[in-house]
Amino acid sequence: MDNFATFVQFIDQWAWIGWIVLIAVFLVIEMLTLDFTFLMLSFGSAVGLVSDIVGVPVWVQVIVAAAAAAIFILFLRPPLLKRLRRGEDPTKSNVEALTDLRGVALDDITQISGQVKLSNGDTWTARTAAVVPIPRGSTIAITAINGATAIVRPVND
Repeated sequence: MDNFATFVQFIDQWAWIGWIVLIAVFLVIEMLTLDFTFLMLSFGSAVGLVSDIVGVPVWVQVIVAAAAAAIFILFLRPPLLKRLRRGEDPTKSNVEALTDLRGVALDDITQISGQVKLSNGDTWTARTAAVVPIPRGSTIAITAINGATAIVRPVND
């Protein structure tokens, strides 16, 4: 029993180092993820550090830090994310921009092969998900991109 009391006293005496290490680790992870989750956890750890400095027992420090982190995640993180993303360009790019783009079939398009010329000027290898082939010269629309192949469907304008 004497060893346990010594261990608890040791943890209580050096808990501030644990809080500083947690803050540092969470901040490094936050720099890699940029999602504000680990930033909120580091804020919670900072609250745990403050409660240690005040002299609160370790088990209370952990509860206070966890509660503070949860409150930060629930109430501070959403407005920060909203503010961060308000300047984003809403324009679709890359593969997302190709979905529903129109074009013309340069060859007969089957479930195995085909080629299309898109309205943006690109030429893509294409195939259809339908059993019936799309004849050459037909108007198509892209439904998905699978690697370097456009999955297309016929369009009847």
